Amino acid sequence: MKKQDTLENQVNYVYLAFGSNLGDRKKNLNKALKLLDKENIIIKKKSKLYISKSWPNEKFPEFINFVIFIETSLNLKKLFLKIKNIESKVGRVKSKRNFPRVCDIDIIDFNGRIIKKKVGNNEINIPHERMHSRNFVLLPLFEINKDWFHPKLCKNIVFLLSNLTSEQLLGIKIIQ
Repeated sequence: MKKQDTLENQVNYVYLAFGSNLGDRKKNLNKALKLLDKENIIIKKKSKLYISKSWPNEKFPEFINFVIFIETSLNLKKLFLKIKNIESKVGRVKSKRNFPRVCDIDIIDFNGRIIKKKVGNNEINIPHERMHSRNFVLLPLFEINKDWFHPKLCKNIVFLLSNLTSEQLLGIKIIQ
């Protein structure tokens, strides 16, 4: 009999950031949420929808973004693979980095840990390595958890938000 890993059925607390800037953005994001819900993942909180300019190329279509807080028994690798599958089902195709996409889902936080892991050809860095400077992640995250703490930078979300420029803060708005 195979010994079961003690962490296998552990409940994991995860923050995911969603974005879309191609096609019917709201429809894309709703489809991604529905697919996620079918994967035995409990969505505990969801931010409002935010619209922001595409980064780093502002000439690309604007993004709609939101952040969710979930509970799941999936380990990091399984969750990552499910997310990549959901992105594909919604219509994401491989393209150049930071180019427009139908659906993008990033793991922002996994149990408040610092993780660097290779999954296939992908390297997962948690917390997301550029999240601390992205208004479209920080503002929705603050909306659902005003006490969130960045485990790598050892800074709370209020501090991270205070380091955004006024242009970054004014460059995003709630649409819902």
